[in-house]
Amino acid sequence: MALESPAFRAVILGCALLSSSCSDTSTPPPPPPPPEEPWDGTYTPLVDPTDWVDRGEYAPCVFTPPPGTIADCDDPSLFDLSKCDTTSLATLEPHGIYQVDMRHASGLADFAGIRVPGDGGTATMNYLPTMRSAPVTRQQFQGAFRISAQYTFRDTVRNLVFAGCGVTGPGLVTGCFARCTDGKVTTSGTFEAARMTWARGESESSGGLRLLSETHVRTVRPVDVYVHRGHAYVVSIDDPLTQAPGGLAVVDVRDPSQPVITKRITLLGDSYWNAAWAKDDALYIASKSSGVIVFDISDPAAPTFVRSVPGRGPMDVHTMFVEGNRLYAVSPGPAPTGETLIFDISTPLQPVLLNRFTAADTESAFPSAHDSFAYQDRLYVNHFSAGYVVFDVKDPMSPLELGHYTFESDNSYATSHASAVGTFAGKTVAFEGGEYQGAHLRVLDVTDPTNIQLMGRYKLRPQTSIHNMILRGTRLYVAHYQEGLRVLDVSVPPRPREIAWFNTFRESDINRGDDLLEGAIGIRVPGDGHVYVVDTARGLLIFNEP
Repeated sequence: MALESPAFRAVILGCALLSSSCSDTSTPPPPPPPPEEPWDGTYTPLVDPTDWVDRGEYAPCVFTPPPGTIADCDDPSLFDLSKCDTTSLATLEPHGIYQVDMRHASGLADFAGIRVPGDGGTATMNYLPTMRSAPVTRQQFQGAFRISAQYTFRDTVRNLVFAGCGVTGPGLVTGCFARCTDGKVTTSGTFEAARMTWARGESESSGGLRLLSETHVRTVRPVDVYVHRGHAYVVSIDDPLTQAPGGLAVVDVRDPSQPVITKRITLLGDSYWNAAWAKDDALYIASKSSGVIVFDISDPAAPTFVRSVPGRGPMDVHTMFVEGNRLYAVSPGPAPTGETLIFDISTPLQPVLLNRFTAADTESAFPSAHDSFAYQDRLYVNHFSAGYVVFDVKDPMSPLELGHYTFESDNSYATSHASAVGTFAGKTVAFEGGEYQGAHLRVLDVTDPTNIQLMGRYKLRPQTSIHNMILRGTRLYVAHYQEGLRVLDVSVPPRPREIAWFNTFRESDINRGDDLLEGAIGIRVPGDGHVYVVDTARGLLIFNEP
């Protein structure tokens, strides 16, 4: 499968996850509009534009050698910048974190991340198909934007080079790129790089959101949190760059202004923990190695290991959802479709496996099951590039696939990653989002699973991605990676309305990386008056509930 193909990229994307931001506050955004009239359930169905939208070439430059040519991609003379306004590049600061939207000359998409430290240190570049960052071999930021890096990938040596053409707006750079493999040109195209400072002239926060406390949980890559009995259970994954292990941090949050870490737990050879949930005296952890790990939290400050389920050898569980006496565990394996497991947790410390199943119609590049949401005897499963699949799970021994929402497009850049479901004006409405380049919020009418309709959208910068979300009444709380915490009024579902935000992403944060999947990642709103957000660099952030 060619590296440039959407299918290959979808496989890689599915397998990956794993300045003080300088903002111009001189032109703050306008206040939110007044509340709308109550929704009567009517809407106009929309055509889904997918996640990544081809906006055409980003710059009037070109890398001159065609694919197949033996050449040094890092030779500046091979980039024709004669039609560019390169003088505008002098306005760039010589540091920052950029997410780069790459458009191949063939019309396919790619993306990369670039981090240039403010202290003048060596920059890094994260190119997702390799699933790692590399130190750059060239960095020119004084009056230019030239960055190159070298990777060893699948027994080949690959060079990726960016040459800036001009500045097109605040924090936006366009230009050309090229990639060589073992000294031969494989592809080239144009790019738009967006600096990950706070966008649209925003301040740090709005809508009454206040940061009450910030707790670094002493791990490199925290990703999720669950709050139960006055304690926050923060899980982390292994860091692919430093090999630092993940695990569990227990944080006493009974005083949200002064959280206290009470315990850290990791198991030998088992520390890639991606999700957490709790019921009564049981804490459930999603493990990449051993399925669902069960801890006894009769003492909420000091969990004790009980068992792993289903306990039949190694198993990767990525996410979980608990409703009543059911625990739904979603596994990306076995390839290619993955599966969903149903456990009876009427005795919480002794989960009993009832069934395991997968979707039938998953003819896409990477159909792996990723997440789920249970609501009114239905389970909504995010099957990544295969779409959003609805099951009747009233009888756990015989789940029935009712329908699915797929991405009608000529490319494979749309994904289904997470969702939240509720009832509005008598209709069942799903708020669903993908992950990776351009991923955003979709509002779907899922009342009839055989005819799911798109009726609303909410999207920020095309270089950023949505992640997890929590629905509370008519408010949707979104962990939006580099865009931080976003709070939406969804009382009129076809028109989600942003009413508050907090920009958690700062370029200067310790362990702040160049990855697309950086920033606000995990979120819980347990109804105690607070919002709990996990940021990949800052750890556990606690806010008031606005």
